Amino acid sequence: MKKVFHTLCFMCSVRCPIEVVVEDDTVISVRGNPHVGAMNGGVCPKGAAAVGTLNDTQRVQGPMIRTGERGSGQWKMVSWDEALDYTADKCKDIFAKYGSKSAVYCERANLISDISKSFMKAIGSPNHFTHDNVCKGSINVACRSMIGYTDGQINADWGNTKHVVLYGRNIFESVEVKAMNTFIGAMEKGAKLTYIDPRVTITAAKATDYKMIRPGGDLALNYALIHVIIKEKLYDAVYVDRWVKGFRELCNFVEPYTPEWAETETDIPAADIIKLAREVSKDKPSVVFHYGYRGSHHPTEVYFRRSIMILNALMGSIEAKGGLFIKKGLKDAGYDAGLGTYSSQKFPEMADTRRFDGCGQDKFPIADKGHGVGFMLPHAILNEDPYPIKVLFAFRFDPLLSNPDRGTNLKALQKLDLIVSSDVNFGGTTDLADVILPESFFLERSDPLQMGASLKPAINRRVACVKPRFDTKPLWWIVKQLANRLGAGEFFPYETIEDIWNHQLADLDVNIEDFEKKGFVSLSDAPIRWDRTDGIKFKTPSGKIEVISSMMEDADIPSLPPYEKLDTQEGAFRMMCGRCVAHTNVMTQNNVYLNGLVPENVVWINDKRAQALGIKNNDTVEVESKAGKGQLRAFVTDMIHPEAAFMLHGFGHTEAGSKRSYNRGVADATLQERLYDKVSGSPALDHTWITVRPV
Repeated sequence: MKKVFHTLCFMCSVRCPIEVVVEDDTVISVRGNPHVGAMNGGVCPKGAAAVGTLNDTQRVQGPMIRTGERGSGQWKMVSWDEALDYTADKCKDIFAKYGSKSAVYCERANLISDISKSFMKAIGSPNHFTHDNVCKGSINVACRSMIGYTDGQINADWGNTKHVVLYGRNIFESVEVKAMNTFIGAMEKGAKLTYIDPRVTITAAKATDYKMIRPGGDLALNYALIHVIIKEKLYDAVYVDRWVKGFRELCNFVEPYTPEWAETETDIPAADIIKLAREVSKDKPSVVFHYGYRGSHHPTEVYFRRSIMILNALMGSIEAKGGLFIKKGLKDAGYDAGLGTYSSQKFPEMADTRRFDGCGQDKFPIADKGHGVGFMLPHAILNEDPYPIKVLFAFRFDPLLSNPDRGTNLKALQKLDLIVSSDVNFGGTTDLADVILPESFFLERSDPLQMGASLKPAINRRVACVKPRFDTKPLWWIVKQLANRLGAGEFFPYETIEDIWNHQLADLDVNIEDFEKKGFVSLSDAPIRWDRTDGIKFKTPSGKIEVISSMMEDADIPSLPPYEKLDTQEGAFRMMCGRCVAHTNVMTQNNVYLNGLVPENVVWINDKRAQALGIKNNDTVEVESKAGKGQLRAFVTDMIHPEAAFMLHGFGHTEAGSKRSYNRGVADATLQERLYDKVSGSPALDHTWITVRPV
């Protein structure tokens, strides 16, 4: 008998609403949830390939304890009790010597993050971080410094926009299905897309206008656009006067940053910069200068992302139809309470609240403590700064291959006394673990409810569609079992997922049964928009968009520092990395179907530069930086700026358990130097210079 489940995908971080059809505990089909019109019944290749991971015998199939050297691939399968007891006993011994603050918990932000944070508070450690800071901490800080909201609390009104400007945000290949279907509809009605990137991507091919910019030149471009918009009075004067703090200082700041000046930094003609400023301004306020998704490129990244938000402020597009909107939640929909959490409990006081990463403290005073600064993990371990780090819980996250400079990461991880990994697949960090506590795949587990804040807010549910194929467990269960063994079980008063759901819904007039038909509960039939005259609720001290940021200035961080000219390196390439439609970060390269689509990465280099180096298309080349080197094939093309080289993120796996992706391509983390944004702590993943030469 066929059963239909409405749930949330987790083949990437977007969490698209999907419909899964199951017969005799076998997944028959995965498609977009038909109750969500903008999905159009579609999923991306990753969603369609979910069944490949579900049935993959190369997954981690049960709890394991390492028996050989780290990275040797030597394990013994054990029971859950043995694995959990082993982990807890090791932790107790280490905590007795160094304190529980010696433990760090890292994860890819997900639906159990509230429970993860509660776990660390319950055992007495302040050291929790997520993948978000490694990926986009600079965007987070930029948005919070200007509007008081994180990037995750805003979105673009894709369906009503008239002009979108994207900076390397390859939206038609790094797919967010619902949003892109909506935007395609807007483009069919006349909306324009300007795409700016050193590389010609699928998004560039679909754009109304594409500009090949010099790598790293985006900030210069934006300062010149702001210069033109102010000089020619193209901004929304009424909106700026009402909602923007620091406009006069901005006018003075951008005075020297002319289009002619920017041309030398960007390789975009001054006339084209002026034309773009004029064209976008015609469509204000229904325009979007998109703030980005993966925003960890250069050491000045916070200021580039702030410049994007400044452009939106000048256009009056924040909280405008067709512009950016602040996501609305339960209270905006008329509810008095939110989803219940566990992290708001009264936890034991910590004797030492210093974080390993200095987030929200001395090193990174305005970085978001909700996500931490994962870039600092190797430094903290190797230098015991501010104290020894001895235990790592790596749950759904691979710091070995996600942080830059794999060599330093490996050295740091090898120094730890205990690595505990919980994941679906083998990965770089999982391969080094002392114990593996395997998580069930998203089709095999139910998770806590998700608050889907948006213009029309909803509560979403992920539900198990099939039984676990192997001896795996949901992460909320694993965390509770560890807490029980570490004397902190009282903070996790649940036994089943239904207990968690009921706790979340305790103060709301919503029942579990309400999710059965569609997989979500809508909280508003119509879009919720705030009054632009006097009703926008910016969460800044001034209640306005702060070009001169209280948050930054109070921390002695300048809001508008002088522009730093791009450096050059003779004979080298600025290395860039990114995604493709087939893969998510370092997670999917071993999926049988996705590996078949894109089995390895190559390095894109400009055809004229390649000819000068004696490199032909498909030649094996050696790429090298100050951090490391490797060999892969060259993709020679005129579709990339001569100063840039590009490779896909996520390859270069060396764990023997991932047989399909083993030693395929080169990990970008092998080449990336430990360069970072000093304000947010996000790594500068696209700032390393590399050389490319034939083998």
